[in-house]
Amino acid sequence: MAMFASSSSRALLRRIGGALLRRSFSDAAGPDAAAAAAGYHVAGGPSYMRGAVFWEPGRPLTLEEFRMPRPKAGEVLIKTKACGVCHSDLHVLKGELPFSSPCVVGHEITGEVVDHGTHTPTEIINRFPVGRHVVGAFIMPCGNCFYCVKGQEDLCESFFAYNRAKGTLYDGETRLFLRGNGKPVYMYSMGGLAEYCVVPANALAVLPDSLPYTESAILGCAVFTAYGALRHAAEMRAGDSVAVIGVGGVGSSCLQIAKAFGASEVIAVDVLDEKLQNARTLGATHTVNAAKEDAVERIKEITDGRGVDVAVEALGKALTFSQCAKSVRDGGKAVMIGLAATNVVGEVDITRLVRRQVKIIGSYGARARQDLPQIVKLAESGAFNLQNTISRKCKIEEVNGAYEDLNQGKIVGRAVVEIME
Repeated sequence: MAMFASSSSRALLRRIGGALLRRSFSDAAGPDAAAAAAGYHVAGGPSYMRGAVFWEPGRPLTLEEFRMPRPKAGEVLIKTKACGVCHSDLHVLKGELPFSSPCVVGHEITGEVVDHGTHTPTEIINRFPVGRHVVGAFIMPCGNCFYCVKGQEDLCESFFAYNRAKGTLYDGETRLFLRGNGKPVYMYSMGGLAEYCVVPANALAVLPDSLPYTESAILGCAVFTAYGALRHAAEMRAGDSVAVIGVGGVGSSCLQIAKAFGASEVIAVDVLDEKLQNARTLGATHTVNAAKEDAVERIKEITDGRGVDVAVEALGKALTFSQCAKSVRDGGKAVMIGLAATNVVGEVDITRLVRRQVKIIGSYGARARQDLPQIVKLAESGAFNLQNTISRKCKIEEVNGAYEDLNQGKIVGRAVVEIME
C-alpha cells in the first residue's frame, strides 16, 4: 500500500523546505478592494500582520507582511492562536490540487475574536463577542444557498464556487492584501497560516476555556471530516464494525469518532508500525500493517469472513480506494474521504457492487452550524483524546519543514502550528 509521495515528489518538497524566507515586491497595487483595508486596524492593536504565502509549486512558503484583514458583514476577525498542518494544504503546495495563487493556506484554526464586520447582526456579535475563544471549520457555509437551506452545508454552493474555485469569500473578494503594495493574496478557506484571519460567522463555534487552543485546532478539519464521514455519510450505528485505512491526522480522528459512536470493532490499517501503535491509544481494537499482510483478507478474518459494516479511506490513493471497497460486508458502506491528486481514478468491482448492495460514498466534511458545536462537546466530555492526536507542535517560521515531513510520512498524527500567544 503506497501511502506517500514518490521520490520525485519528495525532491520537490525538499526544495520548498527550510526556514521561511522574506521577500519584497514592486508589483502594481491590487484591486480597489485593497484600499478599503489599507487604513484598517484593530482598536488599540496593529495595522498589519504576518502570514505564510504559497506562490507556486516548487517554491517555499514565505513569511510576508499584510495589511490587517478587514471583516465584512457576517464575518469575524480572529487572532489566530493555532492552525493544523493538513494533507489538503500539501496537495495545493505540490500542485496536485489547482488553487488560486498567491494564497495563504491553513484551514483548521482556533483563535480569539477581536472584531466584527460592519452591519454584522447583533445575534452574531452576542454569540461571538470580542475576547471569545473560537474554533473554525474549513467548510465555511454561506447559509443561504440551495444546499445550506436543506441542511447540507457540506455541499455549500458558495463555498465551492467562490472559495475553492477562486480563493475568495462570498462577495468575490479576498480579505488579504500585502502591506507594501496592496497586492491581493487568495484564501484557502480562511487562510489560517497567518496571525489574523477573517472567518464567516457560520463557520465558527465557541471553544470553552477548558479546551486548549493548540490541540483544539484539529477540531475544524481532522475531527470535522471524521465526524461528517461517520455521522452523515456512513450513518454509523452503535455496534457497527469499522475499518479505517490510513491513520494519519484525519484517519486517527476517525478511530476516535468510531469509538465514541459505539463501534464494536475498530480496525486501523496503515503501513507504519508507529502509527498503528498510536492507533491503539486512540481506540483501535485491531491493527493491520498493509505492508506486511493483505489488508482486505485480514479485515475479513477479524470479522468472521464478512467484512466490516463501514470502511473509511483517508488517503486518496487508487490502491486504498480499492481496498476500502473490498473491505466492507455485503450491504456495507465504503466512505471515501481522502483527497487525491487531479485525475487519480479508483476502480471497483461493478458486479459485486450491484449484486451485494455495496455502497460507495464520498464525504468531504461535516456541517459547521449543526456539527461543530457537537464536536466541541465531544472533546470537552473527554470522549476525544486531543493530546494523543497531536504529535508535533511548531512555530510559523518552521512550517515548511512541517509540510516536508508530512509529505515524507514522518508525522504520526497531526502537526499544529502555534501562531499568536
